[in-house]
Amino acid sequence: MLSPRSPAIQVENLTKVFNGKVRAVDQVSFTVEEGEIFGFLGPNGAGKTTTINMLTTLLSLTEGSASILGHDVVAEADKVRRLIGLVPQDLTVDDDLTGLENLLLQAKLYHVPGDVARKRIAEVLDLVNLSDAARRKVETYSGGMRKRLELAEGLIHYPRVLFLDEPTLGLDVQTRTIMWEYILRLKAEQNMTLFVTTHYMEEADALCSRIAIIDQGRIKALDTPSNLK
Repeated sequence: MLSPRSPAIQVENLTKVFNGKVRAVDQVSFTVEEGEIFGFLGPNGAGKTTTINMLTTLLSLTEGSASILGHDVVAEADKVRRLIGLVPQDLTVDDDLTGLENLLLQAKLYHVPGDVARKRIAEVLDLVNLSDAARRKVETYSGGMRKRLELAEGLIHYPRVLFLDEPTLGLDVQTRTIMWEYILRLKAEQNMTLFVTTHYMEEADALCSRIAIIDQGRIKALDTPSNLK
């Protein structure tokens, strides 16, 4: 008899306390199924980025537990890192390198073999419409192009779960719409699980199959966009 598949993300009573008194994330629990676009909606300082940092093994847990595709984020951190991609809120691309060089560096960090890396780089550059700019230095890129390159870096190793922390923050309306299209393409073409944080209500409504509303470190509601409305 086949055992049931683990959820893409399983979180139980996740808590993070800073300096012994600041509860940035407070007893958060939720499940994300494979292939789902799950949204974390809340104001600045609500605990969204802290949650992502714990789920992606960048920050220790104070209490509770979390797993990615059945692998514990603490006990099996290395396995978790191989399964996930992260597009952080702050840009991390290197302005002194070309777009192609940034992606080659990212591929090496994920131990993607050279011949495979070049094929994947061509694919992700095409996905985010940066093929023509690949050999230009990133310092010549617009803000929207840098965000798209950041997205390409998060995809270079074909992660099964992709975390997007405020992926359209600071972008104009037109560029935000383009980013939404890329995110929806990933869902349609790759059946990738996506965890998206945002404080834009219309963004969560347009992208996510379910949304958790978080404020002051606690989940206040969790449901489909239609039910929440």
